Amino acid sequence: MTGAMPSIFQLPATLLSQGYVLRPETEDDVPFLMSLYASTREAELAITGWSSEQKQAFVVSQFQAQRHYYRAQIPDCRFDVLECRGEPFGRLYLDAGKTRLHIVDIALLPQWCGQGIGTSILRAVMDAAEQSGRGVSIFVEKYNPALRLYRRLSFTAIQDAGMHFEMEWTPTGAAMPVS
Repeated sequence: MTGAMPSIFQLPATLLSQGYVLRPETEDDVPFLMSLYASTREAELAITGWSSEQKQAFVVSQFQAQRHYYRAQIPDCRFDVLECRGEPFGRLYLDAGKTRLHIVDIALLPQWCGQGIGTSILRAVMDAAEQSGRGVSIFVEKYNPALRLYRRLSFTAIQDAGMHFEMEWTPTGAAMPVS
């Protein structure tokens, strides 16, 4: 399923030349996407004391709820899978507003983290936003290790939303109205 967002964003040439692609997700991707989602919740669930079955049931219900919510509430979002040489390793959900590109979600499997791939993708999103006169926004969980990356890339917290920060990046010298 893909949203109606025009193709404003493409992976940087350096990633494309190494075999990375960004493609629309399909229903065939659901098992991978569920596994990816589970990998983002492992640390949080490790301290619950729940059985493996309880953790799995929780992950399945949360994944399904998130998937339904994104599609119901963000109908024009692009839902894309990140692949390298045919192997899926992440997802990028991007929604284009009038004044900003909103990263609904970006996630990489743990073994793909720490290699600069996420940084390259975020910089490319920022470049695409700047070229179209927009900023970039994202909600980041306060305990997410990627929070350091967003701060390093000059994202600033514009709202404390409890468990999350709403963060924004604006092109140098530009004041971006909220969309």
